[in-house]
Amino acid sequence: MYAISLGDDGAELCPLEPWQAEEFLAHMDRGREFIGQFINLPDIVTDLESCRAYLQRYADRAAADAGRLYGIRTDGRLVGGVLFRTMDVGQGTAEAGCWLEPSAAGKGLVTRAARVIIDWAVEERGIHRVEWWAASENTASIAVARRLGMTRDGVLRENFLHRGKRHDVEIWSVLAPEWRAARAA
Repeated sequence: MYAISLGDDGAELCPLEPWQAEEFLAHMDRGREFIGQFINLPDIVTDLESCRAYLQRYADRAAADAGRLYGIRTDGRLVGGVLFRTMDVGQGTAEAGCWLEPSAAGKGLVTRAARVIIDWAVEERGIHRVEWWAASENTASIAVARRLGMTRDGVLRENFLHRGKRHDVEIWSVLAPEWRAARAA
C-alpha cells in the first residue's frame, strides 16, 4: 500500500480499502460519539459487516471514478479520514469531506490531507469546483474550509436531519483557478 506524507510528524494519507474493515471499525469505536456530532458515518458503520460494505462502496466509487476514500494515520494508526463523497469528472465537480477521532483533533491533519486530495482532483482529474459541506455548528470543519481558501457560497437552512435535530448546512467551495493561484502565492 502506498502512503503520502503529511509532514514531519509521522502523519500519512493512504487509501482505505475493504480488507481494512476491522481496523476501520476499531477506529470508529474510538471516536464514535466525537465523530458523530455532525455526520452520520458512525451511525452507518456499526459492525464489521457494515464497515466492510462502506469501504466496498468507496472502492466501487474509486473504480468508477466517482469518489475516493483515504485514511489519515499518525505513527501507523488510523485516526481519521478525508474523502470525495461525490466526484463527477464530466461536470468537473466534487464534494470533499472529513472526520477525525478526538485524539487527532487540532493538529491540522484534515487541512493537510484535504490539500493533498484537492490538489490531486484539480491537477490530475481536472476537477473545476470542489465543495465542502458542513453543519453550521461544526466550527472545526468550517475553519478547515477557510484554511483551504474556500468561499462560503451559502446556507441550506435546516437541510440535514441528524440524530433527531435539523441542522443548517453551509456550502463552501474553491474553483480550480483560485486553487492554483493560492498554491502559486
